[in-house]
Amino acid sequence: MSQPREIVPGATYLITRRVVRRHLLFRPDAAINQLLVYVLAVSARRYGVQIHALCAMSTHLHLVVTDAQGVLPRFLQFFHRIVALGTKVLRKWEGAVWDHETTSVVRLLTHAAVVEKIAYVLANPVAAGLVRRAREWPGVKVDVDEIGRGALRAARPSAYFNPKNPQWSEEVTLQLALPPAVEQHDADGFRGQVASELGRLEAQARAEVDRQGGRFLGAERASKISPYQRATSFEALRERNPTFAVGRQQGGAWRTAAAAVRAFRASYHVALEQWCSGVRSAVFPAGTWWMRTFHGASVNDVVHAT
Repeated sequence: MSQPREIVPGATYLITRRVVRRHLLFRPDAAINQLLVYVLAVSARRYGVQIHALCAMSTHLHLVVTDAQGVLPRFLQFFHRIVALGTKVLRKWEGAVWDHETTSVVRLLTHAAVVEKIAYVLANPVAAGLVRRAREWPGVKVDVDEIGRGALRAARPSAYFNPKNPQWSEEVTLQLALPPAVEQHDADGFRGQVASELGRLEAQARAEVDRQGGRFLGAERASKISPYQRATSFEALRERNPTFAVGRQQGGAWRTAAAAVRAFRASYHVALEQWCSGVRSAVFPAGTWWMRTFHGASVNDVVHAT
């Protein structure tokens, strides 16, 4: 049984979802790029989710988002379902699209964590040995200069989407938002911090490729490889699924956050035991989503700072 996850309106997250058995189904071509932008824009508008950064790799997706309304599970369910259905049509794919592992959802609790995780997302194609610089990646992505002022646009894909259904607009625009903790007058400084961290990660990745005597695949080859192949590079199995991140050298913040997570889980399990024993007046801690949404359980709406 997985641990309960606290869902708090206004929280910012790094989200990662992987393709089944590392197939290259999201190979960066025009059709899949259009599908991903379109579905993300529709999903974000539907659930009020703010998109700060993203990078679509051939085998997985990374997003950095803020869940303004506290409905992240609904957003992920809708977004991942429509992406999978559209991908099955585009690729003529039978069976599952997504890996059996649960979506990785990491709450970003500090400014440093937001900077580092956005840079990490954007640096993914370089770290994977695909392109020498993040901006060269032909898949769906955000450039640093676009954060908080750019937009992604897509027409409705011809495959899967019924033009007579009003929920599928003919065209959509996805505005890229600043993280809520960043004031507009600090936007350039924030983008500069992300650019600096991205540069560090890119240089580190290039040095590693050089050390191993390898070469970068290149954008053209990456966009033409068969989507039915599987990635063959070594990938360690995920040993843990982190709940939050605070950034490097933030030990005090980490201890505070860890204590808050333990307190939430302890309170949740006490309430769940009461509920399972028939006590329908049990009160779950603030941030409880599943029990409130699907069982109408009472939830303490006082959110404690983390």
